[in-house]
Amino acid sequence: MSSTKWFLLVSFLLFMSSALSQENLTGYWQPQFAVNYQVARGYSHNFSIANRNYIFDAEELTLKARQLDIAHFSKWNIRDNQSIALGVQYRFRNNFEDKENELRLTQQYNITTKPFAIRFGHRIRTEQRITNALTTHRFRYRFALDFPLVGEKLDPGEPYFVGSFENLLSVTKHNAPQYDTRLAGQVGWQLNGSIKFQVGVEYRMEDFSSSMPQNIFLLLTNAQLAL
Repeated sequence: MSSTKWFLLVSFLLFMSSALSQENLTGYWQPQFAVNYQVARGYSHNFSIANRNYIFDAEELTLKARQLDIAHFSKWNIRDNQSIALGVQYRFRNNFEDKENELRLTQQYNITTKPFAIRFGHRIRTEQRITNALTTHRFRYRFALDFPLVGEKLDPGEPYFVGSFENLLSVTKHNAPQYDTRLAGQVGWQLNGSIKFQVGVEYRMEDFSSSMPQNIFLLLTNAQLAL
């Protein structure tokens, strides 16, 4: 592994270890299963289901369901390295807690570059999070990178790393804007030509401009099937 890859991995691990020592911390486990379907050349669908569960809450270990998300994205490749997408997601909260369910609409633009073995990606999203009580408009920018952990080219059965840093702005009527930031890293395996498995962690600092920001840690497990 090159020195650049080692530096990125070590920096990520050091930051995560510092983040987990923060106060006001809530931990979740979030398994997800996704299916990618190529409809036509340059046009594809993505379907996913994800379940978020409390594993650390009020300074105690626990295992309790919080929500269930079902989502669909339609993606169009407008160039070899650029795409646009539209998405819809429904979040079931009321089945698990005394919270409202949510309908989410998403618009997305993504561009990637790969000057060497490391691929870089920039993603811009706008979202409308709709509940009975209010509509929240959210604006997101994510910088991501991924690279094989063995050699310069990813072969079936070999591991790879995916990392991302994202900033979010949420705006609602009659409320102050909310600023969030997220840092995530996952190790994945391309098991064969159609199946990927990833496991990793994500740290979120929500409403970091307030006097009491919320620190969130997620344990992520993700399986992807390409048809």
